[in-house]
Amino acid sequence: MTIKVKAPGSCGELVQGTINGVNFLITCPVDWYSEVTTVSGGSMAEVRPKTAAAVCKTLEYLRVPAAIGLKVESDLPVGKGMASSSADISAACQAAALAAAATTLTCDEIADIALTIEPTDGVFYPGIIMFDHVQGQIRRCLGQPPPIHIAVFDAGGQIDTLVFNHRADLAALNRAKEPQVMKAVALVAQGLKTGDARLIGQGATLSAVANQQILYKPCLEPMITASNHFGAIGVCAAHSGTVLGVMFSADAMSGHEACIKEICQLCPEVAYLKTVRLIAGGLIITGDDGNER
Repeated sequence: MTIKVKAPGSCGELVQGTINGVNFLITCPVDWYSEVTTVSGGSMAEVRPKTAAAVCKTLEYLRVPAAIGLKVESDLPVGKGMASSSADISAACQAAALAAAATTLTCDEIADIALTIEPTDGVFYPGIIMFDHVQGQIRRCLGQPPPIHIAVFDAGGQIDTLVFNHRADLAALNRAKEPQVMKAVALVAQGLKTGDARLIGQGATLSAVANQQILYKPCLEPMITASNHFGAIGVCAAHSGTVLGVMFSADAMSGHEACIKEICQLCPEVAYLKTVRLIAGGLIITGDDGNER
């Protein structure tokens, strides 16, 4: 039986930082996916090393001596802060477990495996979650997102997640911005609780601005100005990546195209990628019949 598992990517994070020194992010899953399919023959020749490692660790965890063949299809940009590795790894873990042991891993089990490989985004958890992407100490669902569209822009370059999270100055810089980050968390959590998209946008913008002391993006301030002018609810950022997103509530999409054009004129070094939807995270599993499991 062929098994397909899809995992969403992200447009950075709604919030990221530390609370009392403990790392966390609030996920920003979007409808831009990585899809892993089981294939016969046990081949993983074209699978990236981190994904192959996740499969091996999954089989070790399940104590199943099996050879799993996988194919990964994804056009999520790599090294941009769009959770491309986390999407690949989480989908591969689940596909391997289903193929080798006919069992479904819990999100916590996937997280535990993924965190042994690299800092991990929690996009494979259902809903929007607050997640410790380094050690997994925090795993808390905050709710379901209201309708929000995000125009995704790339400021250029690539960021290595492992290198970024081993910066010698990172802990001190995160401690310095904890007051702003706590305000951002409160806004986003309240927005998710009440379905108020504007609160989510305000919290995401506050976190993006606070992160400028850690990973500066010259285009951020002009993007915030343009987003305000065209009725967007805020700007989200990849706190350890290069993408930025301009967020629009469902009733403010009339200014969407004009805003994109304005940003491209103000910031010619920035590339518009596509417009996506903020979604509830989680894996989508299908079989030969195409039905979700």
